[in-house]
Formats: sequence, structure tokens, C-alpha cells
Amino acid sequence: MEILIIDDSRDMREAMLVAVESLGHEGEAVAESRMGMTRLREDRFDLVLLDLRLGEEDGLEVLSAIRKQNPGQAVVMVTAEGTIGEAVEATRRGALDFVEKPVQLERLGHVVGLVQKRRHLETRVAELETEVKAQVMEPQFASRDAGVQGVLEVLFRAADSAASILILGQSGTGKSVAAGAVHAASGLRDQPMVTVSCPSLSRELLESDLFGHVKGAFTGALRDHWGKVRAAEGGTLLLDEIGELPLELQPKLLRLLQEHEYERLGENKTRRAKVRIIAATNRDLAAEVAAGRFREDLFYRLNVITVTMPPLRERPGDLMIFAGQYLAFFAGQMKRKVLGFSAEAERCLLAHGWPGNLRELRNTVERAVILAAGPAILPGDLPVGIQGGGGVGAGAAQVGSMISLAAVEREHIRRVVEASSSVRAAARVLGIDAATIYRKRRGAEGGAAGAGN
Repeated sequence: MEILIIDDSRDMREAMLVAVESLGHEGEAVAESRMGMTRLREDRFDLVLLDLRLGEEDGLEVLSAIRKQNPGQAVVMVTAEGTIGEAVEATRRGALDFVEKPVQLERLGHVVGLVQKRRHLETRVAELETEVKAQVMEPQFASRDAGVQGVLEVLFRAADSAASILILGQSGTGKSVAAGAVHAASGLRDQPMVTVSCPSLSRELLESDLFGHVKGAFTGALRDHWGKVRAAEGGTLLLDEIGELPLELQPKLLRLLQEHEYERLGENKTRRAKVRIIAATNRDLAAEVAAGRFREDLFYRLNVITVTMPPLRERPGDLMIFAGQYLAFFAGQMKRKVLGFSAEAERCLLAHGWPGNLRELRNTVERAVILAAGPAILPGDLPVGIQGGGGVGAGAAQVGSMISLAAVEREHIRRVVEASSSVRAAARVLGIDAATIYRKRRGAEGGAAGAGN
């Protein structure tokens, strides 16, 4: 855990830093409440150890300020002899507990352990909420296809081992969903699962995202930052699209896998990591090794348990199950009474090659739910490339057989906003910020006004 110490005594700050680090946690200490409040705005801390007497400041007032600025922040008071009554008052105001000076390591370890258990419980609750949402947003990780069932058997047999797992397959085949299923089936299910998207950032920023950095490590590094290796401590780290990991970072990842050690960017201190690695990629890593773009030793270290997710076109038995799950989700999200697919629409879906796999299917069903005029999705509600010989259905006839992508987007945003409690809530559903919704709505209104002139 990351622990912030606020105490005006230098000796006490140093003693508590030593104690915190001896318990296996990371500590940072400041001498006054102003700096402490600043650090709490800048970064996230799992626990604050707050002195009840900060020079002329009242620790109870500082506690109230912290709770106001950072609701839910875990705070434990540090008290001198004779201030137990005030410590009890502090717990009434929201402090979790208190420790007495001189701080005993056993007592501090007990209090920090309670906070850690509380944090794990809160994390698990958040994960369960995400899982509940994901069960309707993403296909259930089950299959009627023999190939996928074979993949599942291997993954679940390996779930409780410490071995690295490599999941291969085309984009959109459900590799990250499979990784999540492995984590949920393992003994680490109560610990965090953290994803690093390897293609998403520059080499320097990716290294920082993965391992963290210290202040001044590079331009823009204004404060210390803990990376995702630390965030995944005790749990699972998913390296998505690892085939695109820069060569310069591959030795550092190999060290993490072999020695369970790493260093933050710009820091010489070696740190230990206890994480289980799952990697996923749509690339042929053996070919990447032959081409000199991927280290052979890293490939063999990752290639302990390897499975390949079959593309959607090879899983016709799963296709309509997934399509039905997506339809139920989007119909509920947009409060539309769309109940299923017509026989003709179903034939179109089954005949399509699905080069984009589950992502393409999700987008297709979302579009169809928006355009459907009745309780059944018709061929004309599907993209032109998927309609095949099914012709134009009544739903498309109502909105026009040809419709621009911008028009579909505007209609989708309108329906989600109408079905949500607020624009911010709609923005969370859509995966964009509220300002983007306002901007697109203004653009749509301006376009409509221009069309009427």
C-alpha cells in the first residue's frame, strides 16, 4: 500500500517511514497539513497516518479537511499519551483507528492490515459491480464450439498455477475476456486484475505506465507515479497485444517474469513484484522472433501455457448466442422493444465472415437496435456489407436505405441521453466525456437549422 505520513516531528516521520517500509509498504512523509492536502490532491494514497498535534494545528480539523477534500480516504490518527479521548473523537469524525506514540511496530502492523483488508474488500466490490455489467455487455465466456471448449479446458486447468499464460488470436476474438475468466477461476480472484495496452503509448510512456516513474524522470513527470505492476500486486497483470511491446522494454519485462524484480523509470531502487502474467497478442510471435522484432528468451518465458482463440467465423454455434446477448444489452440500454432477429436477418449474420470478430458483431447489433422500427431486426437494419441477399427491411425503409455514419451516431447519442439520468451518466455509457456530447448535440442542432434555411 501507499501510505502518507503527516507529522511535524522529523524524528517521528523518519521512525514511521522505517516502520511502514519494514511492513512491506511504501511511505511518504510531510511536515504540515498544507503539503499533505496538496499530495492528496496530486496522488492516491491507501492510508494517511495523521498526527493529532501538528504544531499549532488541530489534527481533528485537518482530519475534517481531508475527509471533505477526499471523501472515503482512510485516515488513522497518531496520538501522544493523554489524548486518547481526542482519538476517540477522531474516530467519531471518520478516522478508522488510532495508534499511540511511541508507535509500536506490532500495533501499526495490525492497523495497517485492517486498512488493507478494507481496501481489498472495496476493490472486490468494485470488481463484482464491473462483472455484473460485463455479463450483459460482453458475451458470457462459454461456448458450444468444440475448439473453444478445448481452449477453456486448458485455461481453467492452468488457472491455479503460477505459470505465465499466452493467449493468441485475431483482434476481437475475446482474448481479454478469456484472461478475465482465468483470473476469476484462480486463487487470485480476490486480488486486482490490471491491464496494460502495449500499443497505446510511446515507449517512454508505456514504461512509465507499466513500471512507474519518479519525479523528473522525463519531461512532464511532475510527481512520482506508481505503475500498473504495483497496482496489480498480488493479482494478475494482463499485457494486451504484447507483440507490439518495444524491443527496449522487453529485457525489463523478462526480468519481471524471471526475477520478479523491476525499477521505476528514473530510479535505481530495485523493487519486488508478486504478480501473475497473462499476455495476449494477435501477432505470430514465432515469426516476430525470426524477424528480430521479439526476443527469443522472452517468447519462451511467456510460452508456458499457450492457447489460440478461434475466430468467430469458425464458431457458428456461438454466433447467434453472442448476437442475442448484445441485442438484450443494447435494447435495455436504449429502452427499445427489440426482441430478436428475423429469420432473414439471422441468415445474413450466419453467412457473414466476421473479419472483425466479436467487436464487429457488437457494433453491428448496436447499429441494428438503433435502426430497427419494430420488435425484430430485419436485414435492412444491418450494414450493407452484411445484408447479403436479404433485401431492405421495413426498419431501413423507415430511416432510409442509405444513412450516414454521422446520422447513426447522432441517433445513438440521442437515445442514450434520453435513457440516462444525466448527460454525465450518458457519457459514461458511451465512453466519451460530457463535453463531447454537448459539442455533438450543438453540431446536430446547427446542421438541422441550416437544413431548414
